[in-house]
Formats: sequence, structure tokens, C-alpha cells
Amino acid sequence: MIADEPTAAGLDGPTVPGMRNFRDAGGLGTLPRGVLYRSGALDRLTPDGARALLDLGVRTVLDLRSTPETKARPDVLGDSDIRYLHVPVFTEQRWPEEQAELYPLMAELAGRPAVAAVRALLAADRRAVLVHCASGKDRTGVVVALIQSLLGAAEPEILADFLRSNTALGLTVPAPGAPGHATRPVAAVHLRRALLSVRSQHGALDEHLRAHGARTSELAALRSQFHAGVSP
Repeated sequence: MIADEPTAAGLDGPTVPGMRNFRDAGGLGTLPRGVLYRSGALDRLTPDGARALLDLGVRTVLDLRSTPETKARPDVLGDSDIRYLHVPVFTEQRWPEEQAELYPLMAELAGRPAVAAVRALLAADRRAVLVHCASGKDRTGVVVALIQSLLGAAEPEILADFLRSNTALGLTVPAPGAPGHATRPVAAVHLRRALLSVRSQHGALDEHLRAHGARTSELAALRSQFHAGVSP
């Protein structure tokens, strides 16, 4: 581990039956706890799990997976009345194999899902939003990092939260010869590169989100809604 590599924060908070890598993304910057959650896919969500989400206030699920992934493993929300939004980072199940190439591309493509998350938070009537992909570590990690950064979280705490996925998923070192990204631990250097790419391409996070359809009034409204970190 390089000298300035942040360490992952410990895992705490509720568990939800049938879900992996579930946790509260709040408590950073002015983003309060209990309004934005993150996880892996909900294709194995149990009825008890759906009730647990409702008890936590989750009323909107934002699925970042590609269309082939959602068709193969659709979220199981049952009759919970949780609103489902599909806003993929990658429309097709094709992306770069190398993480050094993947993360800057994800940062750009995460703009539209991040705007969807902003709008879901604004429309949630003080209810919670859950963002997820397949494992809840790469695509979800980038989208959540953009929201946390938008609400004033410092990079070290964003990175520490990002790294918690390794503990939650039991990922410590890459599995030798394992294909794909599912078995690869996340690394702070890649998220740093993603956030740097946003600044390099757009100058500021607000400009990045506006380039993907966000209105200035929406970004201001989100910051106002969560000013001073006051919980709803």
C-alpha cells in the first residue's frame, strides 16, 4: 500500500437480506445519513429485504447496470412500491478491461446517472434513494463519489468510503487469472484518477453535471436542501 493510500472505514449500519455491499453513503460533507444508500444488485432481494429497505425510507432505486445485466438479473422489488429507475453507466455490457482506462471513462459516463441521482434526491420528499450496480463498488463508487463531492465531502473521506467495498465483498488482492472486474478490489488511485479526469475535462464538477443535463437551479437546490448537514 502506498504511503498516502487512505484506509477503509469500518463496516457498520444495517444489513438487508438478499443484498451485498449495502451501506449508507451519507455522513460525508453535508450529505446526511439516511438519504442516500449504495449496494450491489437487488436480484436476490428477499421479501424481508424489501421490508427492510422500506423501513429505512428507501422509495427510489437507481440501477446503474447495463441493459443486458438488468435483463439477465432483474431487481426483485416485489410489491414494495419502490420506484425503479434504470440509468446505466454503460448501456451495453462492454467496458475497458484495465481499471486505469476504465475509471476516467466511467467518470464521464457517470454524469447522466449522477444527474438522475440529484433529481431523485430532490424529488424524494425526504425519502431515501438507493444507488446500485452489480457489486456496488466500481460504477456505484464513481456515481456516489460525485454526489458526495457535490455536497462538499473531502477527497480523503470519499476515498475511505469507496474502499469499504473491499471489506464488504471480501476483496483483498486480485484473484489470479480471474476474468472481469467482479473479483478485483477497488483502489483509491483509480477513483482519484476518475475525479481528476472530471476536473481536467470540465474544470469543475458542476460543469460536468451541467454538461449531462443538470440545471444550475437543481444543483443549488440540492445543496440548499442539505445545507449544514442537517438530517431530514
